[in-house]
Amino acid sequence: MTQIFGASSTTEEVLSGVSLKGKRILVTGVSAGLGIETARALAAHGAHVVGVARNLAKAEGATAQVRADADHGGGTFELIGLDLADLASVRACADQLNASGLPFDLVIANAGVMATPFGHTKDGFETQFGTNHLGHFVLINRIAGLMRDGARLVNVSSAGHRFADVDLEDPNFEQTPYDPFVAYGRSKTANILFAVAFDVRHRARGVRATAIHPGGIMTELVRHMQDGAIEAMLAGINEQAAAEGKPPFQFKTIPQGAATSVWAGVVAEAEAVGGQYCEDCHVSKVVPNDQPISLVSDGVRAYALDPAHAEALWAKSEDMVGERFS
Repeated sequence: MTQIFGASSTTEEVLSGVSLKGKRILVTGVSAGLGIETARALAAHGAHVVGVARNLAKAEGATAQVRADADHGGGTFELIGLDLADLASVRACADQLNASGLPFDLVIANAGVMATPFGHTKDGFETQFGTNHLGHFVLINRIAGLMRDGARLVNVSSAGHRFADVDLEDPNFEQTPYDPFVAYGRSKTANILFAVAFDVRHRARGVRATAIHPGGIMTELVRHMQDGAIEAMLAGINEQAAAEGKPPFQFKTIPQGAATSVWAGVVAEAEAVGGQYCEDCHVSKVVPNDQPISLVSDGVRAYALDPAHAEALWAKSEDMVGERFS
């Protein structure tokens, strides 16, 4: 990591002077927001990017600039259908990728939902845990054999992991009253723990996994939030910031939000980010579980990086999806 980047760094700044020619990269969730920009930046620097999305018609229209920048930068871009909330679709996508036999240098698990009303995936899992974690858990484990020695996995998590640790006794809110942000927090903690456990399993061949927080960005992710909810949340954040002598919170642009995924995937040193949580293009400090932390403070909760906790989640996830992964 010879150059220092930060919260305001963009994808183009992070990738300045970087050639990705010959690299093959998978990005989930390329029909909106961060997924589009992540795919665009990588393809613009010469990578062959495979984008997956639930709504292919929407993704086709949304990725016109990705294709244009790929053509200009020497990269390529293709789309594959995938519904993370339907394990049959996940397995079919993995089968399609495995059938091609073409390896990946980087997988960015970017897709996700936030603060959805209470509901279930096609397989009966709580919507956010099932979509954000279990869908990616099955997809990535099923294509792990396609990841070259030295490849990386980047799981897009969130500072929202601070809302809640995973609940391995009641992952589907069968006994717990449903709260959309608690559910979101559980799923985002799961994204981090999955990266921790995946990193342990594959680091011997140089495959490293990390989780990242992109920052606060206005994207389609907020579509399930009620009117006024964002404003109320911001008011609380800014009140706390003022009390700490900090400036008001500012949203990142989409290129700034996608920068940490790109940085962790192709720029940062693998040994530095493997098994870690990153934000603002740096590895985050660990904050003890009993120490106060705000939504916009730096740091990752200790429970999200706990190796034993990661193994327990892995075992629970295998039980839930009915598959075993080494």
